[in-house]
Amino acid sequence: MSGSATGDAGRDAGSPVGRPTGTGSELGDGTRVVRAGLPEPVKHEPTLPGPVFAAHFHLPGDPTGPYTYGRDENPTWTLLERAIGELEAPGADDVETLVFASGMAAISSVLFSQLRAGDAVVLPSDGYQALPLARAQLEAYGIEVRTAPTGGNAQLDVLDGAQLLWIETPSNPGLDVCDVRRLTEAAHARGALVAVDNTLATPLGQRPLDLGADFSVASGTKQLTGHGDLLLGYVTGRDAEAMAAVRRWRKIVGAIPGPMEAWLAHRSIATLQLRVERQSANALALAEALRMRPDVTGLRYPGLPDDPSHKTASQQMRRYGCVVSFTLPTRARADRFLQALRLVDDATSFGGVRSTAERRGRWGGDAVPEGFIRFSVGAEDPADLVADVLQALDAAAQ
Repeated sequence: MSGSATGDAGRDAGSPVGRPTGTGSELGDGTRVVRAGLPEPVKHEPTLPGPVFAAHFHLPGDPTGPYTYGRDENPTWTLLERAIGELEAPGADDVETLVFASGMAAISSVLFSQLRAGDAVVLPSDGYQALPLARAQLEAYGIEVRTAPTGGNAQLDVLDGAQLLWIETPSNPGLDVCDVRRLTEAAHARGALVAVDNTLATPLGQRPLDLGADFSVASGTKQLTGHGDLLLGYVTGRDAEAMAAVRRWRKIVGAIPGPMEAWLAHRSIATLQLRVERQSANALALAEALRMRPDVTGLRYPGLPDDPSHKTASQQMRRYGCVVSFTLPTRARADRFLQALRLVDDATSFGGVRSTAERRGRWGGDAVPEGFIRFSVGAEDPADLVADVLQALDAAAQ
């Protein structure tokens, strides 16, 4: 797949802030990502200013203005936050984005700023493996934690009385998809806020705020920046009061990114559309090749027409992502497969330009078979990548 899941991915609405080069309807994803967050041009100044390394700023008199102390604000963050906001909600002027030191810092900021003792929260039972750590801490603070799987919109059944619904779609690592709009409408009808982990989809694959969510949260470590060389997280939301609480939490815990990481992230976003297009096309090519292998079971990729999540994904996703999951018969077979790969690194995380794969069960915490493989598809030539995977499967079977 080398386009949008629904409609024309290159012609969506929205205009980058401060870049009056056309109306919102005229800007496609490629145009948007290369200009997102850039300041107005100033003669003799760089188009993307370098990172600002400062713990404090000149501040005579009363502490007013945007930059006072390095834990609160930084000009490099400001440009990155503007860029991400333009991708998550193109053309919107009522959206705020806050960047964090990691994806888990961003996740924690929403959970712990919006919930208090006696509240209830709904989490996915099949989500990111660090969520159980967050659950334990929430429960230690007197917060009730309910869980249900992503697939089949099962979280609907445990919403009553909850203050926050946490959605992860597609889920990591199982790649199940839920109906974000349906879940959001049901949660709001019950007075609950909704946060969507948008890490795997990226803003070019899915826009949770457009689907009704209150927060779009993601690890920028993954495909958003795409080079496996920095840790970053972010929260985007429309509700000013809710975002003020998230900002206050960031200040309290100091979970802030370094200026160099923020600058690298902003620079990397310029190639996001190119990377997402290539990686999505490669992921579909790999998934189609894996369908023909009798030694592969449990193959999941939302872009496959016969995938259980395809129908729902096609209704809310513009691209299907770069992660494919499947299961080999045994742990030993999976280990041999990973060792036989020549173009794919055995590493965790996902979303990078270089393909990676891992036997996910080695970490514990995920309810997956011992031979379960999470494969992050990179930007290599598809024929080379598919050939490498097929030879590794053959080698593992011997």
